[in-house]
Amino acid sequence: MRDLLNDLADDAAQNPVERARALSKRELPKRFYKSVAVTSGDGEGAEAHAILLDGRPVRTKARNTLAVGHADLARRIAAEWEAQAKEIDPATMPLTRITQTAIDAVAQQAGEVADDVVAYAGNDLLVYRAEAPQELVESQDALWGPVIARAEARFTGRFVLAGGIMPVSQDAAMLARIRASLEGTSALYLTALHVATTITGSALLALALGEAEMDVDAVWEAACVDEDWNIAQWGLDGEAEQLRAVRRADLGAAALILDACRGRAID
Repeated sequence: MRDLLNDLADDAAQNPVERARALSKRELPKRFYKSVAVTSGDGEGAEAHAILLDGRPVRTKARNTLAVGHADLARRIAAEWEAQAKEIDPATMPLTRITQTAIDAVAQQAGEVADDVVAYAGNDLLVYRAEAPQELVESQDALWGPVIARAEARFTGRFVLAGGIMPVSQDAAMLARIRASLEGTSALYLTALHVATTITGSALLALALGEAEMDVDAVWEAACVDEDWNIAQWGLDGEAEQLRAVRRADLGAAALILDACRGRAID
């Protein structure tokens, strides 16, 4: 089990596309356990609800207990382990990967992770606009404009938009306010926020997801507007479709964790 969890932690640090390619070439470990359970904890401590395999707690790469303070989330993580058949496929366990990364890495590097989210905001996908064709321009305006408007209202500033890919600088004071909003957030929340940011290329979309201003389907649609336009023109091959599905699954897992951390009900 230790080697498997080491692999899961390594996978979580990779780009989801690169991870999917690596996993496709790896010989998957065999399922070695019969039962999966969740401990019943008192309160919302870091180890309130641990995942058990054959009665023993799952350990992370750093030998921490794989546990969360959210009962429903713990059950969803346990369901990932229960769903494994003859082999254990880390690509199908995004909740486990994100949680493990939060426990082992982000808890000790929260400031660096928050800084990286803010760096995305300073070079956000949503500020770089197509100049043609008109259909794509209008789609970006419709899907991205409201996100930027809400972020400007929330963080009291204005984002500079750019046509094409030439870099633009954003207001440092506004970026500082975004950074301040991340202070005090849990390692698990921050990890999920970072995952959503890197998948979408947009801290603004990730922040909107975290605040429940948008649901995961709306965030995915906004993040993929350029990609969807290209697919409509040229189609999508099998490998690209598979990699897209991996990204969507990881975004869904991040959204579920963000909801749990904010005390919202998770389906």
